Amino acid sequence: MKRSSIIALILIAVACTQAPASKEVVLTKDALMDKIMGGWAGQTIGVVYGAPTEFKFCGTLIPEEIPIGWGDGYVKHWWVRKPGLFDDVYNDLTFAEAFEQLGLDATSEQLAMRFAYAPYHLAHANQAGRYNVRQGIMPPESGDWMNNPHADDLDFQIEADFVGLMSPAMLPQALDIANRVGHIMNSGDGFYGGAYVAGLYSAAFAENDPAKIVDMALEAIPHESTFWQCINDVRLWHKKYPSDWKATWFELLKKWGTDTGCPKGVGLSFDIDAKLNSAYVTIGMLYGGGDFGRSIEIATRCGQDSDCNPASAGGILGTILGFNKIPEYWKLPIYEVEDRDFKYTDISLNRACKMSFKQALQVIENNGGSTEGPSVTIKTQKPQAVRLEQGFEGHWPIAKKDIKQTPYKMGEYKFEGKGAVLTYHFTLPKPYDVTGYEANVEVWVDGSLYKTVQLPTSGNGQTREICGIWDLANGEHKVALKWTNKPDDINMVVDCINIFSDKPAPVKHVDK
Repeated sequence: MKRSSIIALILIAVACTQAPASKEVVLTKDALMDKIMGGWAGQTIGVVYGAPTEFKFCGTLIPEEIPIGWGDGYVKHWWVRKPGLFDDVYNDLTFAEAFEQLGLDATSEQLAMRFAYAPYHLAHANQAGRYNVRQGIMPPESGDWMNNPHADDLDFQIEADFVGLMSPAMLPQALDIANRVGHIMNSGDGFYGGAYVAGLYSAAFAENDPAKIVDMALEAIPHESTFWQCINDVRLWHKKYPSDWKATWFELLKKWGTDTGCPKGVGLSFDIDAKLNSAYVTIGMLYGGGDFGRSIEIATRCGQDSDCNPASAGGILGTILGFNKIPEYWKLPIYEVEDRDFKYTDISLNRACKMSFKQALQVIENNGGSTEGPSVTIKTQKPQAVRLEQGFEGHWPIAKKDIKQTPYKMGEYKFEGKGAVLTYHFTLPKPYDVTGYEANVEVWVDGSLYKTVQLPTSGNGQTREICGIWDLANGEHKVALKWTNKPDDINMVVDCINIFSDKPAPVKHVDK
């Protein structure tokens, strides 16, 4: 053998025994800031664009014959008229500011306390998570489906944008932050929705092709999960129907359009399941073809939570393009509000961008990258899939029954199944001042005390569910409620019971 051949073989062998060099992404600091600005602006544009149609098209797409407007003054109009529309953004800012003040090593418990006592109204998984934390149930239990019947809802998905913006091109670091935040309010598919969106944003700093960005973010999700299977189906349908997003939408509805968790959505067309709504974000990205306007329009026309989904799609496309390359048509209404503080915060859009930029530099340095000089060098690694966690396993909703009675008139309520969720509301005297009062309610199942819950009658610490009852032997059961500290002037009405069995079946609606 020739000497040159021997040397070549030795070099190959040495190369095979060495760890592959880490890939690097190099961006000027101006480009990094431009992408972060594009992410925040794109999210804000998307949430306003989809606002007029939010939850007006559930279980149906929005026909292209129905116009969705845009123009001067649109963002300012919603800013003044309905500041709560921007919950996607100010929820993000709660966590972004917490990392700013507590440092990048802020724990899940610290973040949970900031979130639980934020001043704004919440709903669904966010509200259930807040309630749990205020009751001393900390993450990850606060987001676990056994304690949070909204665990698969999209809440973390719509507030995970900041995670990817502070972890540019560093998906493992984005997943670490997502894990600390997302289990406050979600688990299972609900957690995966946020982890996926955080990964999409992070990957958008390293790649411009939306299809490749989807592939990169999906690597972090376990293949065994229904979330991965749903988004993978969208990828496959996109290949089958490359120019017909509506065909993919219909396939998605047929296979994945049934909500099994959310107490409000079970058995109804209303569906805020994270995998379905992340699929709508994905449809917008894949069929938008990198066009900002077309991407958010398709994500909006998929319906359901039609402000949150284009907000995520717009933020990701804005990160890909950078603020300077978002068409001026879309940016013009942003200029009117960019220095105004979002409701419930003292943070403006411009300040949010500066905060994320500072955090991104810190994460880059902590991950072995360089921030010296006018450019940054980012060390990237492929993400390891997060652990498998699947909510509501072995539990399928089969009935939604109105009760509409006080606990005393309800007595021992019989149901056939293996699990149930009870919803309720209080009737209060007017005017009333019951601040600080919590109803102490014992939940009895089959003659044994199952759980004792404290239910605030007012304030942000309330919950809409008395509790979930899970993992019973499939069969007939009796549930009763004992209110041990009832005042004379307050009453409770048990609204509804969602019943779960061990096999899927069409959900029956039974009025009182």
